Parts: sequence; C-alpha cells; structure tokens
Amino acid sequence: MYLDDLEILTVEEACEALKIGRNAIYRLLNSGKLKGYRNGRHWRIPREALRQYILENAKLK
Repeated sequence: MYLDDLEILTVEEACEALKIGRNAIYRLLNSGKLKGYRNGRHWRIPREALRQYILENAKLK
C-alpha cells in the first residue's frame, strides 16, 4: 500500500462518520480503541482504522 492511497481523516471528519461528538472521539483515541496518530496538536485517523473500529464494535448476530 502506498501512502498516497491512504486516506487520513481529521477528528471532525471521524465525528461525522461515526455520528458522535468530539469528546467521544478523543476518549476513543486516548484509550487506544480507535487507532490514530498525533501531528503536533492535531489527531489524524486513517480511514482503515475507522473501518476496523466499526467492524470490531458492530453488534452482529
């Protein structure tokens, strides 16, 4: 996978995708439940990490 193909989301974009607030996203990132990295003071979340979080936490029967 090339880095050019990797889409990176901001906190605001991740909030919109998950339909949750900023505080909830920061809790997920700080706990490690949602993978991301800090670029200075700003968090960045790879789209694949968001996808993994959704799949791992989906309540599928």
